[in-house]
Amino acid sequence: MSARSRWFVLLTALAAFTSGLTTPVAAQTTVPDTAVLDGARLQHTKKRLGDPQLRAAVRALTTRADKWLGQGPWTVVDKPRPAPGGDVHDYLSQAPYWWPSQSPTSDNPWGCPYVQRDGERNPEVDSGTDRQDVEKTFDSAYDLSLAWYYTGRKQYAEKAAQVLRTWFLDPATRMNPHLEHAQFIPCKYDGRAIGIIDFSQSYTSVIDAIALLNTGAPGWSRKDRTGMARWNSDFLGWLKDSDFGRQEGAAANNHGTFYDLLLAGLAYATGDRALARRTVLDARSRRIAPQIAADGSQPQELTRTRSWHYSTFDLVAYTRLAAIGRHVGVDLWAYQGPEGQSLFGAVDYLLPAATGDAPWPHPELEFLRYAATDVVHAAADAGDARARTAVPRLEAPPGGDLWALRPAAEQLDSIAG
Repeated sequence: MSARSRWFVLLTALAAFTSGLTTPVAAQTTVPDTAVLDGARLQHTKKRLGDPQLRAAVRALTTRADKWLGQGPWTVVDKPRPAPGGDVHDYLSQAPYWWPSQSPTSDNPWGCPYVQRDGERNPEVDSGTDRQDVEKTFDSAYDLSLAWYYTGRKQYAEKAAQVLRTWFLDPATRMNPHLEHAQFIPCKYDGRAIGIIDFSQSYTSVIDAIALLNTGAPGWSRKDRTGMARWNSDFLGWLKDSDFGRQEGAAANNHGTFYDLLLAGLAYATGDRALARRTVLDARSRRIAPQIAADGSQPQELTRTRSWHYSTFDLVAYTRLAAIGRHVGVDLWAYQGPEGQSLFGAVDYLLPAATGDAPWPHPELEFLRYAATDVVHAAADAGDARARTAVPRLEAPPGGDLWALRPAAEQLDSIAG
C-alpha cells in the first residue's frame, strides 16, 4: 500500500471514529443558556478535559450515564391506577411520611386513617405512583445530557431526548403540566400543595439538561425544543396561579425555598428574566432573613427528625437559587439580614460536621456526612474562606465528586426511595 493510500485509510478511520464521538459544531461553540449551571464555565471546563482530575470526573459521569442507556423511558401513564381525577396523564405521588393506622380490610383497603411518622418513609409510596419514575426521568436526563456535552457521544444525547419526549411531549405518554395530585394521602387528600416539592427539588436540573441539548444535540429537534418550551410555560403558569402554588410559595421552610428555586428557574428558562430576578431579590427578606438564624442554623429544619438532611437540603435550594441570581444580576451570597443572617453563615454552621471535626448536635435518623459536600463547594466558589479550607476534607458522595463538571448543588443523600 502506498503512503497516499495509507493516509487515506487513516483519515477514513478517523472520520468514522469521530462521527460517533464528537459534537456538532454548534454544540462546540455555543455557550449553554443554563439556568443554574454557569454555561461559560461549562464551556471552559470542556476545553480542559485533558486534566487528570477532570478525566477522572468524566469517567465517573459516563459511568452514571452508561447505566441509564439500558433503562426507561418512563411515563406517567404506566401507573396501575390513575390519579384521583381519573386522567392517567396526571402526575400522582403519595405522602412519604404517612402510614396506615390499621390493617387493611375489604371495607378499608388502605388501612385508614393515615398517621404521620416524620422522617420514616412508607414503602407504599414507591409502588402505584409516579414518584420513582419521575426521579429516574430527571436524574437520567441530567446525567445523559452532561455526558453528551462533555464527550460528544451521540447515544447519550439520543437517550436523553427519548426520556424527555416520552415523559413530557409524546401525546400518548406525556404528563399534564400541573401537580394537583402530588403527595396525596389516602382517604384524606387527593393532592397537597407541599407535593410541589416533588418537582421543585430537582426539576431545575431538567431545565439545565434541556439547555445543554439545545446547543445542538443529535436526536433533539426544533420540535422538541418548542414543545418543552411550551410545557415549561404552561407549568410556570400553573405554579404561579394555582391555589397549591400560592400555598407552597407561602411556606416558611425548605418548601418555600424550593418553590422560589422552581419559580425562578422556570421564569429564566421561559424568558421572563424579570420574574427570575424579582424572585431571587425577594428571597433575601422572605427566606434568608426569617429562615436562617444569626448563628447560621436553620431553626425550621432543626425541628425535624432528619435535621442534618433537611439543613443541607434547604441549602441546596438556596445555593441553586443564588446561581440563578448570578445570571440576572443578583448576588444572593452577599446579602446579610438585620442580625447578620447569610448563606455563608448557614454553610459555615455545617462545616464541623461536614469535615468530621465534630458530631452533628441535632436529631438525625441517618447521618451521612457527604450530604453537605456540594453546598460547601458552592460556598467556597462564592468566596467563603472557611468553606475553601474545608473542601479538601469533604467526604465524596457515592459515585465520586462531580463538582468540577457540574458546579451546582445536588441533593446527595436522597431519601426519595
